[in-house]
Amino acid sequence: MHYAYRYRLHPTEAQRETLDHYRDTCRQLYNHALTEFEHIPNSAGTLNQRVRQVRDQLPDLTDWWDELNDLYSTVAQAAVMRIEDSIKSLSELKQNGYNVGSLNWKAPSEFRSFTYVQSGFEFDNKNGQTVLSLSKLADIPLTVHREIPEDVSIKEVCIKKERTGEWYASFAVEDKEEPAKPENPDRCIGIDVGILKYSHDTDGRAVGSLDLQDERERLKREQRSLSRKQHGSHNWEKQRVRVAECHQQLTRKRHDFLHTLSNYYATEYDMVAVEDLDVKSMMESAGNSQSTSSAAWDTFTTLLEYKCKREGTHFAEVEPAGTTKECASCGVASEKPLWVREHSCPACGFEMDRDANAAINILSRGFEAIGLGQSEATPVETALPLFTSSGAFDVVDGKRVIETGSPTLRERTAKAVSE
Repeated sequence: MHYAYRYRLHPTEAQRETLDHYRDTCRQLYNHALTEFEHIPNSAGTLNQRVRQVRDQLPDLTDWWDELNDLYSTVAQAAVMRIEDSIKSLSELKQNGYNVGSLNWKAPSEFRSFTYVQSGFEFDNKNGQTVLSLSKLADIPLTVHREIPEDVSIKEVCIKKERTGEWYASFAVEDKEEPAKPENPDRCIGIDVGILKYSHDTDGRAVGSLDLQDERERLKREQRSLSRKQHGSHNWEKQRVRVAECHQQLTRKRHDFLHTLSNYYATEYDMVAVEDLDVKSMMESAGNSQSTSSAAWDTFTTLLEYKCKREGTHFAEVEPAGTTKECASCGVASEKPLWVREHSCPACGFEMDRDANAAINILSRGFEAIGLGQSEATPVETALPLFTSSGAFDVVDGKRVIETGSPTLRERTAKAVSE
């Protein structure tokens, strides 16, 4: 399995200029390679073979392009091979129904990263500080908030400049094989996602959606201020960074919430079942497109899937049609408008919260999808701090979802004990 560890870099002002120059040289090389690639006919071979033909021209380019000699060899090769990855990404979008064009030259603001492959980088300690030594570049201090295990091999390092001006290093590592999944899982759960309650599972636990209204209001104010500035001026650039910081804060809070929630379900259960939602069609509807986008259900499902694979947990995506209408007790479908939040079956009289009923149906379909029988085990206890109680289920406020075992949780627990 492949993972990535991302660390914040702290370059000096001189190192920032060097990094920008290095990045721009890779951008110019990419643009040149793209032009050469377009001159190669499709009959010359597969996509990989045609891109490699362009890559093989690098030794000749260094004879007249002096700046290429400043690039580490694998960095230059990765900049050319990036064409193949970009074309594959466009093909996937086209297959998913998106209207895509062709590759174009990259502007300086669009090309924000370069990659060291296999070699040219190493950790080092200088003056009591951890630095990342990059060949032909610099020794850049970084914050190592999480150690990379010694038994994994680092495949590549991607150096990226965010729109806020911050620099990060992402280490792609290859870990051991994924653990085997249990043949007879005891702890199984179905999850129904929504907007008002982000998730409601079969253990009677509901997690409220993360409230990002204050962050969105600040983003709107900063965007209005940006629109009043003269494009390209010094004040415009300062305001552009503020807008980028607002976007970054929104993304970080949302991803932290989704990572924590998906990690909880992947580590606490042996089998997890969720709906395979068609978010693209929901986004195109005239309804709650903004709320649907903010919920990021696709991101949550993607995170949950790879973390279940990492933890050896069964993961099942089921057909969402009918999970809300069908009765979890007898299977009879009944129409319910969106504002009706309680399920009351006209056939058998079974009553339950609407989302809880859907979660049970999702779990049942998950058992069928992976060929397992239903478990009679007692549900596990929640590791999430409860906020309020509503009816027969517990509601966890989105901002209070904290990763089990995190330093913040330990500090709060110690404080509560002392008081």
